[in-house]
Amino acid sequence: MNGPSPAIPAPVPATGLAALSAAALGIVFGDIGTSPLYALRETFAGPHILAIDRAHVLGVLSLLFWSVTCIVSIKYVSVMMRADNRGEGGTLVLLSLVERAAVGRARLLRAVGAIGILGASLFYGDSMITPAISVLSAVEGLKVAQPRLEPWVVPLTIAVLICLFAIQRRGTGVIGGMFGPVMMLWFATLAVLGFHGIGQHPEVLLALSPHYAIAFLAHDGIRAFLTLGSVFLAVTGAEALYTDMGHFGKKPIRLAWYAVVLPSLMLNYLGQGALLLSDPAAIDNPFFRLAPSWAAMPLVVLATAATVIASQAVISGAFSLTQQAVQLGYLPRLRIIHTSESERGQIYIPFINGSLLVFVIALVIGFGSSSDLAAAYGVAVSGTFILDTILLAIVMVLVWNWRKRYVFALAGLFFVVDISFFLANAAKIPEGGWFPLVVAACVCTLLATGKEGRALLASRLSRDTMPLESFLASMSDRIARVPGAAVFLTANRDGVPKAMLHNVMHNKVVHERNILVTVVIEDVPRVPAEARVEAHDLGNGFRRILLHYGFMDRTDVPKALANAKLADLGMVYEPSQITYFLSRETLVSGARTRLSYGREPLFLWMMRNAIDAMDYFQLPGNRVVELGNDVTL
Repeated sequence: MNGPSPAIPAPVPATGLAALSAAALGIVFGDIGTSPLYALRETFAGPHILAIDRAHVLGVLSLLFWSVTCIVSIKYVSVMMRADNRGEGGTLVLLSLVERAAVGRARLLRAVGAIGILGASLFYGDSMITPAISVLSAVEGLKVAQPRLEPWVVPLTIAVLICLFAIQRRGTGVIGGMFGPVMMLWFATLAVLGFHGIGQHPEVLLALSPHYAIAFLAHDGIRAFLTLGSVFLAVTGAEALYTDMGHFGKKPIRLAWYAVVLPSLMLNYLGQGALLLSDPAAIDNPFFRLAPSWAAMPLVVLATAATVIASQAVISGAFSLTQQAVQLGYLPRLRIIHTSESERGQIYIPFINGSLLVFVIALVIGFGSSSDLAAAYGVAVSGTFILDTILLAIVMVLVWNWRKRYVFALAGLFFVVDISFFLANAAKIPEGGWFPLVVAACVCTLLATGKEGRALLASRLSRDTMPLESFLASMSDRIARVPGAAVFLTANRDGVPKAMLHNVMHNKVVHERNILVTVVIEDVPRVPAEARVEAHDLGNGFRRILLHYGFMDRTDVPKALANAKLADLGMVYEPSQITYFLSRETLVSGARTRLSYGREPLFLWMMRNAIDAMDYFQLPGNRVVELGNDVTL
């Protein structure tokens, strides 16, 4: 799922509609905004070469224009952005809406759960290819500006990518303020170059008529259909408009799209088409050929900056999606570093960052050019578009209560377009499209194993847990009470934490104040601070506290307890007087397990490589006591 995705917050203070729209240019539209670097070129010079003549140029441009209109302007901007969860967007958010509406429908819940896992898995493949093809296509402009620098294209691309991933640990706050202005300059450059190109051959404006797209498809048949795989490159990144809705809002994104991005993109594509009509030899790199020779090197610098921004959005999206997967129980706990105390959502995950860097560099070296990488691009994104359409159709029926004939008409149109693009991209699988599918299969296995394994582990722990009522009733006066407060973290809302039982059995003591804390991840992106804490007085010095978090929230237990109104329960929060007790489960392979297809060793490996609960819940290391026990799966 896309996901949740490119999800870094607005990097500049923005209160007005225009300011928010300008800020959105730097985050939301980086991917789709850099597509002119390679999309039209690949349509003519890709694996299914087309003759560069009037009929084909106008037909391809018409097909490209109406594809952008249908997928981006209608599907995502006009319809998908209506499906929000408290203002947030993204495939996981769409999934949460469906799951909430489908309560009691077991088959549907299993189906949409599988869709969610598959969508998230496809996104990781996309997050590896996007930085590679974007930065490489920009640096390839050196071959136009200075042909003698061609041998340096791949090394310079790798150097740029290493720098990009190296700065992730510092967060996007420092460079984020430049995103909007740089992308504004980028889109202005796209428009100016395109307008100049159209002036050389105004006939290209005829391509806005759907007649030329229909004629192209009818005349060229299967070749035209396979060309859709390259035309699709012009709409990759459309899902970011929906994913980042929570950071900017619907109106700023829609304003930026219709007022700046869409006109700039179409002017540039039409300008490239006009150039090809005048000079078919410019197909080697029509984007850079649009610019005068003196502007080639500055354009390479600007294009590289724009593609770095586009890559940044995808990398941050991978971080956000991973955080959500951890919160929802699909992945084990990973080290998540929050790079800003003031901006929510700015996170850094070392494991994901390092893994992406390795795969991105391998892609650049393995494929060697953006044209070859284009063969691998599009399969994952087109698959994500199909999954979004399926979830949207369910939302239309179960949440919006639309009449089914309207749902079938609109969602059916989207599905036909999406499946056409997917099938056209499927032809790329032998040439490189297999890569995102292999990545998706591996990630899908990890996510499914993590979810099923965690559910099995919770079942085992619940079965062996002593009811709290029985424990309190068995409390003996011979058990000493020691000063201070003890916080026991437990996943079970009803039973006695294992750490508490071990403490009583081995140390023969109970603290004066005992707090049983359970972290609950809700199916919403964020839970407001005032709704974070749910407290219950159990009597005899025991309290149970439920801490509610959204799947995009930071789980900081000490901070939540400090902000809780514990005085209402007769307790004063004193950090120096609190000891945190954790139960460390050591998983042991059982003779029989419900994990199918031999995935038990994989789940055990995932859990053994998870970070400590102490780090994940932000607990002070000098106030934590861990007590271990074995759990047989």
